[in-house]
Amino acid sequence: MPTRILPAVADPDVARSLVSLLSQLPDAEPVPPVTDSTQLIDSLARLAAESVDELPEVVVVHERIGPVPALELIREVALRFPAVGVVLVTTDTSPGLFAAAMDSGARGLVSLPLSYEELSGRVQAVAQWSTGVRRHLGHGADLFGGVGGTLVTVSGAKGGVGATLTAVQLALAAQASGRGTALVDLDLQTGDIASYLDIQFRRSVVDLATISDITPRVLADAVFRHDTGLALLLAPGEGERGEEVTDRAARQILGALRSRYEVVVVDCGAQLSGAGATAVELADAALLLTTPDVVAVRAAKRTVRMWDRLQIRKAEETTVVVNRHTRGTEIQPQLIQRITGTALAGTAIPANFKELQGVVDAGRLHELDGRSTVKQALWSLAGELGLARASEGSHRGRPRGDRGSVSFRRRKE
Repeated sequence: MPTRILPAVADPDVARSLVSLLSQLPDAEPVPPVTDSTQLIDSLARLAAESVDELPEVVVVHERIGPVPALELIREVALRFPAVGVVLVTTDTSPGLFAAAMDSGARGLVSLPLSYEELSGRVQAVAQWSTGVRRHLGHGADLFGGVGGTLVTVSGAKGGVGATLTAVQLALAAQASGRGTALVDLDLQTGDIASYLDIQFRRSVVDLATISDITPRVLADAVFRHDTGLALLLAPGEGERGEEVTDRAARQILGALRSRYEVVVVDCGAQLSGAGATAVELADAALLLTTPDVVAVRAAKRTVRMWDRLQIRKAEETTVVVNRHTRGTEIQPQLIQRITGTALAGTAIPANFKELQGVVDAGRLHELDGRSTVKQALWSLAGELGLARASEGSHRGRPRGDRGSVSFRRRKE
């Protein structure tokens, strides 16, 4: 059986040289190269969704791949696609880099300029390793079917628009549908998921920030298991410690969660941090909560433009969710969609705080009555996102004319 090799190279000259040499290897089947880290992860996730057997045996990563640095990219591939062997191509062959590459999960290192003998020996060794891993796992390879765990971020256009409420209910809906679900609080300074669910905790996301190898056991120690079955990774009790969660740490933490849970819901709050920006960039669906008032809609527009300027996420890949919607309000969801230039969720959340006040004050948001119109709308939104089965009341709270609604799975061209 031919060895499938996927090059990840941004430099056209290096790509041509690499593909030329790979095509000369015995029983090698190089596939068209990808030119950045996002394309690589998306390609692997798409193949893994079909079958683990569809994944290439070897991925060759060039040192100047971007936007994610090569070593971070290797770590993510090794974590999410454990049966894929990764080879790093680099001009730096120092012992320090070699050790860093191995720590990140690389199976080999090839120096530049490329030589046929070195490339052939390393690729063949890594391919044998990958084949052996898959043979050893046998049918157990299906365990890796969770590598594409769905990541949904919930951000607020401004404070107080209902981002945390939405994140909690989306996670509860996914968990109730039988999907293993993690709820992450990346509102690092003011996150209050713990207050909404009335829990006391010792560990938080900060405890994972400095760990280079997040094993299942390490992750389990940091996660709080709620009575509903939700796995909670909470914001630190001391808000100033939120700075310890860098964008690099967030990328690694979210990768570890996606490899263990079918659904990961992240509350990013209303303030943009490096960790929150990373989550929004990685998300399959990025929700932006707003209320139908001038101040909140202007804030939503500013947020969308900022994400676009910082190349975090394009407007058309962002989905606006309208909270506290009433038919009588002057600003309707379709107008908000036109103002922001985003996609629009087909489900709007009705304005009915009386239904929420009791459980919010008691910190028992998970006990919100199933007859609540707010809960029905939020669980309908979960069904719309593909996180849970839509309930019988799934169309309640849906604004008329949802032509702006889109498929929520993020696509990369």
